[in-house]
Amino acid sequence: MWRPHLFDIRWPNGVECPTCGFDDVLYLPNQRRWKCRNKHPRQQFSVKNGTIFEESPVGLDKWLPAMWLVTNCKNGISSYEIARDLGVTQKTAWFMDHRIRLAMRAKSFESKLCGEIEADETYVGGKVRNMVNVCGGAPVNANKQARCQ
Repeated sequence: MWRPHLFDIRWPNGVECPTCGFDDVLYLPNQRRWKCRNKHPRQQFSVKNGTIFEESPVGLDKWLPAMWLVTNCKNGISSYEIARDLGVTQKTAWFMDHRIRLAMRAKSFESKLCGEIEADETYVGGKVRNMVNVCGGAPVNANKQARCQ
């Protein structure tokens, strides 16, 4: 289910070695890994290499719902909630939560967030007298336009 989508995101032009960029690779079906035909250290690699999933024993069937939970909770989510929802230990949930937040802080998702978006829970309208200035919190005068610097 997730595998073709993840491969398309990771390697849009076909599988290539993350170490040297060589595209002549051999798939090892028993290990679910690839092997680069170039002679260099770390010849074997998987779709997890070079991502937040690297060296994690947790499967992607747990990682992807965890990413959804962390990014869609308006007020944040604790590792206890993630553990309860995914059926993992709190320690594992804490590890996953920190890796996801690290990736978000590093702006590694920035190139994927482009184009049209649809926003939820937006309040539009209201009376002018109830509006406040975004810069300082003082009421906006209906005759003057507030300017933020």
